[in-house]
Amino acid sequence: MPVELTVVGSINLDVVARVERLPRAGETVTGRDLGRFPGGKGANQAVAASRLGARVRLVGAVGDDPLAEEALAGLRAAGVELELRRLGSTGIALILVDDAGENQIVVVPGANAHVEPVSPGGSVLCQLEIPDEAVHAAARGATFFALNAAPARPVALEPDLLVVNRLEHEVMSRGRLVAVTYGPDGAALFEGGREVARATPPRVEVVDGTAAGDCFAAALVVGLLEGRHRHEALVRACAAGALAATRLGAQPSAPTADEVDDILAG
Repeated sequence: MPVELTVVGSINLDVVARVERLPRAGETVTGRDLGRFPGGKGANQAVAASRLGARVRLVGAVGDDPLAEEALAGLRAAGVELELRRLGSTGIALILVDDAGENQIVVVPGANAHVEPVSPGGSVLCQLEIPDEAVHAAARGATFFALNAAPARPVALEPDLLVVNRLEHEVMSRGRLVAVTYGPDGAALFEGGREVARATPPRVEVVDGTAAGDCFAAALVVGLLEGRHRHEALVRACAAGALAATRLGAQPSAPTADEVDDILAG
């Protein structure tokens, strides 16, 4: 039986421009091409978890506008169950990606600022592209609550699993189990301030790192819910993040469980 996971989080439409290099302040650069992809950290993680074998429900909000269905396309294709509020405008992310796979992102939340507070119970995964009230409500009654504290801001709760990168860790550090990512140097798990596992990602050719962190978070949560050993779950999360960085676009880059198995076997 697949593990069950509820994601309470954001849904965006990503508008992605490829550039040779990222612009400096006040500078204009020429883009190579422009693409539109379903995105949003909540939606990205829901799609990633579903592709990794979990049964996933997403609670979120989209606009009452023509962009909503485009933003939902990846979730529908991945078989994610949707519980949606529709109002205002769909969230938009403006993303620049350079030839090294580095990016700059500006998010306009739109309907994501109005995600309703719900307490779904069971295993729940949240991020911080939604209001604090929705995050706190999602944590109440959860048997397992994971928080990817991005974009970073202090939140007055202690999740069962906190997922942060090294900069976000400076802002949010409370969690019964804390996963800290270090980019190409991999990730580590900490419990009570003590490192309990560490892993490095397989070497890949980076194309777009936009959703690498989302795929890492989803894979770690799914692995732990499946009852995998912490180190094994962390290794698989690093592999999922690495695979995501080899493809353009947030949700199109999410790997399947078989792809994770294959890269770890190779």
